[in-house]
Amino acid sequence: MGYFSGKQTIGILGGGQLGKMLLYTTQQWDIQTKVMDPSNEAPARIACNHFIQGDLMDYDKVLQFGKDVDIVTIEIENVNTDALMELEKKGVQVYPQAEVLKTIQNKCHQKQFYQKNKIPTAPFQLFESKETLKNAVARGRISFPFVWKSESMGYDGYGVKIVRSNQDLEQIKEGGCMAEELVNIEKELGVIVCRSPKGEVQCYPCVEMEFHPEANQVEYVLSPARISKSIATQAEKIALSVSNAFQHVGLLAVELFLTKEGELWVNEVAPRPHNSGHYTIEAAYTSQFEQHLRALLDLPLGNTANKVAGVMVNLVGKEGHSGPVYYKNIEHILAIDGVNPHLYGKKETRPFRKMGHVTIINEDLKVARKIAEQVKETIEVIAK
Repeated sequence: MGYFSGKQTIGILGGGQLGKMLLYTTQQWDIQTKVMDPSNEAPARIACNHFIQGDLMDYDKVLQFGKDVDIVTIEIENVNTDALMELEKKGVQVYPQAEVLKTIQNKCHQKQFYQKNKIPTAPFQLFESKETLKNAVARGRISFPFVWKSESMGYDGYGVKIVRSNQDLEQIKEGGCMAEELVNIEKELGVIVCRSPKGEVQCYPCVEMEFHPEANQVEYVLSPARISKSIATQAEKIALSVSNAFQHVGLLAVELFLTKEGELWVNEVAPRPHNSGHYTIEAAYTSQFEQHLRALLDLPLGNTANKVAGVMVNLVGKEGHSGPVYYKNIEHILAIDGVNPHLYGKKETRPFRKMGHVTIINEDLKVARKIAEQVKETIEVIAK
């Protein structure tokens, strides 16, 4: 295989923190990489062999980028799928496949996909515009409260809003969207599945995600999830059915709701490394990033079991702070056993911007969770 200390190249569309962490493994294995990102200060720039600044939605830029590599993968969904389809026609391996990515990019199409494949998900209605949604509310076809989701460009809590009143309705953006039933959530869970081109599949243990109430971002990820074995088994079974329906190659992060009534509903998926899998770098036998690379190269997939319990804490910019980043009290968290900080290399902070994460490993999940809270209270991501 010409990827190991060879000339064959993996191209990564997107140079954010996910790309940077994927490059941990490509550097370890001496694999050539090429990265494209809109920002000249992309975190992945420092770790790849070749970097190109370019718009990921630009057809010509993506097409030109892909012509010089052997495999194309992504670390963000918002890329030009028409260009990826053309690259596939030219013989470039694109993982996840362009058609899979195109379905997932559009949240309305994604929900229809679940419905078509009999995958449990929250009831929903689709609307071609903000105006048609407002008319449906006025006519009594939709009742408050409900969850509004934009059909596209939603990321890290953006493009999602709980609509409780006409005032909230006025604040949503224009464009195609869905109104989803507001689920009575007990817990939010996640399962990452990996699939290779030859069809080997491995599933990571079900994790539990705790969200920030305002930013709608994950604050903590706990592995294993604090749920019964039967619920964990059911969640993994549903995630595998989603993976089988898509027939993707690479990672697929499946986010699920566990309702107060004990039902499991798929919320959405991401066909790439995911925030819910960061704990795997220290806590699992095979990190999600190494696993994704194994799948891209059609290598045997690695062991997904945990070595120890892990809790991941997101480090986000503190409210009221914008400017050159400063990690206040980082030296204090480094004095705690089992604490592993990852800083993404973003030079500018702003409120709720993802700037890094910390994984805490411990034999006891309860101890790891307590330390995670201590870390969250100690370190501050502020501007100088």
